[in-house]
Amino acid sequence: MSNKNIPYQRPSWDDYFMEIMQTVAKRATCDRGRSGCVIAKNNQLLVTGYVGSPRGFKHCDEIGHQMKKTIHEDGSITNHCVRTVHAEQNAICQAAKLGISIDGATLYCRMTPCRVCAMLIINCGIVRVVCESRYHSGAESENMLKQAGISLEYFNDSIQEYDNQKG
Repeated sequence: MSNKNIPYQRPSWDDYFMEIMQTVAKRATCDRGRSGCVIAKNNQLLVTGYVGSPRGFKHCDEIGHQMKKTIHEDGSITNHCVRTVHAEQNAICQAAKLGISIDGATLYCRMTPCRVCAMLIINCGIVRVVCESRYHSGAESENMLKQAGISLEYFNDSIQEYDNQKG
């Protein structure tokens, strides 16, 4: 029930695109990180992407995760599912497939992009990244995006973590 004494307030553009990102994430097929991505420019939605296996391949939700351990420079070990293509990567692929320029665009996503996604974002000419939260090991990506002059903003300072994350 709505309160008719409170005037309706339209969401900001960032709120709007983040809400769309949340909806796109519902299509994701890996329960470790049901992430979505939206790329927009001049307040116009260009493309979307979500976490999922390559076309024609079985999904985590069907056959389970394909886990790999990563040993970090500080000696810590984390587990990652490598069966899927990240939401950011899928959105960038959609833009390429459809011939849509994302140069100068803003990317909206669930958490700090990984290192590979950060490199793609830099090379695509995306100028701004808006994340819902931080990724547990996103410092390298944050530094890369900063060095490239890409604005990185967070809706909140919570840290995205997963079950079976530590190696």
